[in-house]
Amino acid sequence: MTDKPALQLIGSENKPAPNPFDLGSLRLSQDFVGAAGVKKLLTHVPVRKPQRQDFIRVHPDAAYRVDVGVIQLKDDDETYLVCPELHAELRGEMVFVSIFTAITRQGVTFLWPVRLQLPDDKPLAWWTSAREAAEMAISQWIRLSANKHLGAYEITAATGVVAEPEWPTLSLQQLIEIGFRDRLVDRLDHPLVRRLRGLV
Repeated sequence: MTDKPALQLIGSENKPAPNPFDLGSLRLSQDFVGAAGVKKLLTHVPVRKPQRQDFIRVHPDAAYRVDVGVIQLKDDDETYLVCPELHAELRGEMVFVSIFTAITRQGVTFLWPVRLQLPDDKPLAWWTSAREAAEMAISQWIRLSANKHLGAYEITAATGVVAEPEWPTLSLQQLIEIGFRDRLVDRLDHPLVRRLRGLV
């Protein structure tokens, strides 16, 4: 008796095992961040003026601005936050500013110090024009550029830009803590104070 050949099921031909290193299966999808539940953390908040090529907005909520005392190092382009109990002692080294929470079109959040004009200060167009720009930026995208011949900032409004900025969910206090993380003057023997007084 002749054995009958076993029936061969359709599609049961010998196929090579799939390559575990196939890039088609390894490649991340375009929405992998959302699919994985990843949240981008804000770990760096610059403290600076707007850069001349950036269009910026200022946070419309008054809770995202504060008046403080700072020490500004122009040579190092750094700003240090000064605790209020040291204001009287360091008055000759510091200035008073409004810190505005701002953001660029590219989504970079930064803290913008704008000089406060005190009653005994000589009026300066640099200060007033910067504050005018900050107020304008609450409702529209603007760009700021220094005009030395004018002695003030020139303000340019973006045309045709209607997209509203996506503000971070952090509070102003959290933004301040990140922005001034290593630049808080909280004692008279702080290295910056010693440096300014020629003690180091």
